Amino acid sequence: MNAFYEHHKDSIRFGYRCFDRILLNGLIQPFQQPERVVGFFSSYRQFYPVSRDVLRGAAEQFHTWVKERADEWGTPIVEAPKGRRDEFVEPYFKGAKPDQVVVILKAREPARIMTAIGDRKTNRWHLQIAERWVVQYNFYVNDRRWGRMFVRMCPYLPFSARVCLNQHHWLANRLREEGIDFEQCSNAFLRCRAPERLQELADTLTTEDLSRCGRKWLARFTPFFSEAERRQSGCQHRLFFSQVEFCDNLIFYRRAALDKLGERLLDANRTIGQPNKITMIFGRKITKQHHGKLQTEIEDMHLPNPVIRSHYRNGFIKQYVRDHLILRTEAATNNVTDYGVNKAVENLPALRDKLAAINDNYLDIQQDILETFVDRGQLQNLAQPTHTPSGKRIPGLKLDNPRQLALMHALVRFAQIAAAGTFSTGEIHPHVTAALDPAVRPYSLASLRYDLSKLRAKGLVEKLPRSRRYRLLAKGYSVCLIFLKLFDRLCAPLTAGLLDPAPGGTVLPRQKLSLLDRLYQRLNAALDQLTRAVGLASSSINENKIPVGAPITA
Repeated sequence: MNAFYEHHKDSIRFGYRCFDRILLNGLIQPFQQPERVVGFFSSYRQFYPVSRDVLRGAAEQFHTWVKERADEWGTPIVEAPKGRRDEFVEPYFKGAKPDQVVVILKAREPARIMTAIGDRKTNRWHLQIAERWVVQYNFYVNDRRWGRMFVRMCPYLPFSARVCLNQHHWLANRLREEGIDFEQCSNAFLRCRAPERLQELADTLTTEDLSRCGRKWLARFTPFFSEAERRQSGCQHRLFFSQVEFCDNLIFYRRAALDKLGERLLDANRTIGQPNKITMIFGRKITKQHHGKLQTEIEDMHLPNPVIRSHYRNGFIKQYVRDHLILRTEAATNNVTDYGVNKAVENLPALRDKLAAINDNYLDIQQDILETFVDRGQLQNLAQPTHTPSGKRIPGLKLDNPRQLALMHALVRFAQIAAAGTFSTGEIHPHVTAALDPAVRPYSLASLRYDLSKLRAKGLVEKLPRSRRYRLLAKGYSVCLIFLKLFDRLCAPLTAGLLDPAPGGTVLPRQKLSLLDRLYQRLNAALDQLTRAVGLASSSINENKIPVGAPITA
């Protein structure tokens, strides 16, 4: 269990995690090779060569089949809307029977199709795969086991397909089978009588559950092949991950508690690392070969509950409040190989582990508040030098060292989480330099490596084996965050107010002071009370300060 859940568990009714949207690509692998297509038509259909008319005839046969089957099923064929399709098809699912095709959306979309290039006079042709915009059919189905889903079919060879599933609908069917009472709101559970059983069921999803459903509907929606051709020539779709979302859902007792927590998370993302920017850049070098964004954004700022989204390569992780009571943290990817997982659906268990670990890591580093304030010498140890087994002496960490603080600013940028927190010195060097005061510059790579060695010596940063990359550990993130907050938010402003207050500030009536100044005064008064309570001699109270114990209205 991650530290975030442990800290907030008293406010959480229950939690669960499962796959959300699972988008699978369906490919007939033999038909990805033009020579195999020619061999199929020659052996099974006695067509040679395979001309443009042959390919067009196969597509026309599919269009005719869809119209005939739609009439037979009593299913409408509708032009796809410009807006969200899930909301558009919602009414069609009301009262749907098991395994019923409720609606077919027709849309012009890009697809990889087989094309024939040649000469009609000589009847010489060769085939190649090309991307074209063609009419495709989206079959929306109420599957007996999976519930709501859809299958998108391309009517042109090689009949590429997509299968879209959602584990929330699958889980709802399993809960009904076991007679467990629950309340579902779209793709989330607001209430469940047996949350432990809900999680157990979520963990039982297997590769076979995906494959069985995919094979069933792809075979029905590919009428071009006979049963004998499927068996003998291997003309069956194989399934590969295209887009996957894995969500961690924490259902809170009260909306107020979640709203307050959401404000804290948004504030951390706005202010840590680069206080003057909402978007923070990943600690990754962007080259011409890189595809995708490397940044964290706060999206939908006009909504009551904005979305924090961190991009990494072809994927992202996002966090937002939904249905007023659920905090959802959702890792998603459009290319599972970014996380070292192959695309075949047989790798479902490994993919689940990877995405779950990303969610845990994301939540772990957000929980930067310690649950105990008992000092056992940790801060003093951080300031002491470290002696390595070889006898080398490495200086300790200093709270007010500008170079150290600049390095910490570069390390705790919110968006590094989805990239597993790895970085090289060359990648973070410009960000450390940018965070430094101009008076401290220039700042060389050698200086950066020296400052980084102090964090490594304290076990806050580790160097990856056989690599020039480093990783900021979870406890390192928390320590860096504490140092930054103490120096930038407490020590620096309080010292300025005591040693060099703004001219005129001392003569302002209390009610005309800014909210922040009043809060700092309250903190200052509380610190004086604390020094007395722990037996320290309290310094004489400055005439400009409010006397200890005086009420201060924020």
